[in-house]
Amino acid sequence: MVLERLQQMASHLTGQVAQHHPSDPLTTEEIAAAVAVVRREYTDLFFNAVTLWEPRKAEMMKWLASPATVPRPHRVADVVAIGRGSKVYDGLVDLDDGIILRWELTEGVQPLITMEDLNTVESVVRKDPKVIEQCGHIGIPPTDMHKVYCDPWTIGYDERFGSGVRLQQALMYYRPHVDDCQYTYPLDFCPIFNADTQEIVHIDVPKVRRQLNTAAPNNYHAEAIEKQGGFRKDLKPINITQPEGVSFTVEGRTLKWQNWNVHVGFNYREGMVLSNITFDDKGTVRPVFWRMSLAEMVVPYGNPERPHQRKHAFDLGEYGGGYMTNSLALGCDCKGAIHYMDAAFVNRAGEPQVIKNAICIHEEDAGILFKHTDFRDESCTVTRARKLVVSHVFTAANYEPVFSVYCVYWIFHQDGTIQLEIKLTGILNTYSLNPGESAAPWGTEVYPGVNAHNHQHLFCLRVDPNVDGSDNTVFEVDAVQGEGEVGSEENPYGNAFYARKTKLATAGAAMSDYNGSTSRTWDMSNTNKLNPYSKKPVSYRLVSREVPSLLPKEGSLVWKRAGFARHAVHVTKYDDDQIHPAGRHVPQTSGEPSQGLPAWIAADPSASLDNTDVVLWHTFGLTHFPSPEDYPVMPAEPMTVLFRPRNFFTQNPALDVPPSYSSTPSQMAAGKTGIRGIVDSISRLAFGGKQEKGGSGDCGGCN
Repeated sequence: MVLERLQQMASHLTGQVAQHHPSDPLTTEEIAAAVAVVRREYTDLFFNAVTLWEPRKAEMMKWLASPATVPRPHRVADVVAIGRGSKVYDGLVDLDDGIILRWELTEGVQPLITMEDLNTVESVVRKDPKVIEQCGHIGIPPTDMHKVYCDPWTIGYDERFGSGVRLQQALMYYRPHVDDCQYTYPLDFCPIFNADTQEIVHIDVPKVRRQLNTAAPNNYHAEAIEKQGGFRKDLKPINITQPEGVSFTVEGRTLKWQNWNVHVGFNYREGMVLSNITFDDKGTVRPVFWRMSLAEMVVPYGNPERPHQRKHAFDLGEYGGGYMTNSLALGCDCKGAIHYMDAAFVNRAGEPQVIKNAICIHEEDAGILFKHTDFRDESCTVTRARKLVVSHVFTAANYEPVFSVYCVYWIFHQDGTIQLEIKLTGILNTYSLNPGESAAPWGTEVYPGVNAHNHQHLFCLRVDPNVDGSDNTVFEVDAVQGEGEVGSEENPYGNAFYARKTKLATAGAAMSDYNGSTSRTWDMSNTNKLNPYSKKPVSYRLVSREVPSLLPKEGSLVWKRAGFARHAVHVTKYDDDQIHPAGRHVPQTSGEPSQGLPAWIAADPSASLDNTDVVLWHTFGLTHFPSPEDYPVMPAEPMTVLFRPRNFFTQNPALDVPPSYSSTPSQMAAGKTGIRGIVDSISRLAFGGKQEKGGSGDCGGCN
């Protein structure tokens, strides 16, 4: 009966989907309908993913240009399913017509690991005789197996097992009490789990055994802090109010704010996807970016001892940033007046699931937008900024306690800047130490008996520029000294410097590394359109300063599997199917040949990138040498990437933001109160002092 009802939904879907924006994520009804269509022909399988197959760019652009006359792109579901024997199927389902467009058995790959996959492993581990035996060797009796926990990871790649069988490695821990942080008690062995047979098929055991840690628990939850002396008592409330409501609007999933217009999508793998981003420049709606997303990341660990060489998690490609998204809560993850968006996914059985409040949209004060004070007469103009924040938080791999929490914030500014900020928090992945054993040089002892290995977090950003149109060119921009020595005719005083631009002209040559000594940035330019004042191409500039090199060496397993991380920037010619820079299916890939970006570039290295539709891929992040301050839970560490307009506007595009205070020299001459008096009175107000007569306390009418 259930299957029959879903099939009926599929056959009557045409009327429902007509109301959806073509880039909207699939609804629960559409997911159920896609599953029903597949079930009509294929029954003995379970579902790994059912997500929107995004409309082809050319088709979508035509529809956006004339939605009244151009047919709406069909709603199509991208399906990944797994059959017996770890067989993987890739398919496309047309939801408008209720038919399968494509269904293929994909050999030699494994799709990402879902939460259901992860949850199965722990129950198997606790009952396995081989695991129980290993626990006994390091001091855990069989009666304590309910205190044994594991974090299942994809196995990465292990040449002993290959890619034909779906495997996970179980990183093992112990909890003396259910509320204790398990990462204080890491175990020294690593079981290998076969997802197809639901059994432990191997256990990696180190040459030097490490006994169970005997240190006292080191916890972070409220009850533990109370026992340590309690929380700080000197924090006063900060209240955020918007009594007249928010300044943005949301129509479906299209967001409008301060001249910005952007569609907010979401999928199981990338999480948030921003598309069709435009800016209203004094009545002219100008395209800026077609699509922006966090496309992949890799976390290579720096300990060369087996089995730690397998620790290089692709948190998006192996687990899914969307699947691991948290439900956000007001006052905890977001503050202020919030608009939330939910996310819908499929479970193993093909049933739709919903993550409530997956995306948070809100405004924040952003400090000073611009200011000028004339020292001659105290005339002053100061305008405060605000920003719009679109965020989601995902946890790898969504355990409690957890490690690796990623807070992703797409931030829109009033001056035309787009910012991506990522905050890293959570709990360090740990390994055991014997008493007196050194963690150096591959890690740090962050607590007695607790070794936290050196590692990197390298994110890959996919940016499809649309700067006043889709024909763009990318330039590497370096601040360099002028030619000629001091005293020469061209540089007599030796002080000359300029911005040297290097065109990234072909796919094979468009690989660029960060250079801090030249303050390297990258311009995405429309060379067909020049700024009327500067006579330079209209551009958006990528400004990124946290760009560590991939530290595993060329030829290493990580280097081969994470080809996108070999350079800070790659540029490729646009292709609808080139979305995932480490390949469509990442788990258990060997990197031979390297998938994703290296393969795409190698297929046509001479492809021209000059004045055409291009995609810029940017890898950034941090290298983490852990310290005790990062344990038992790490304070959030932020990193940021900016996309700034350059020669795009003819003046400061935020001049029309109402000022917080403004006075002219002539107004000052007529006796208007200066900014200094206002500042003095406000400063005293902060400590309960009396406000000076004539001081407004609000900058003379802040807006």
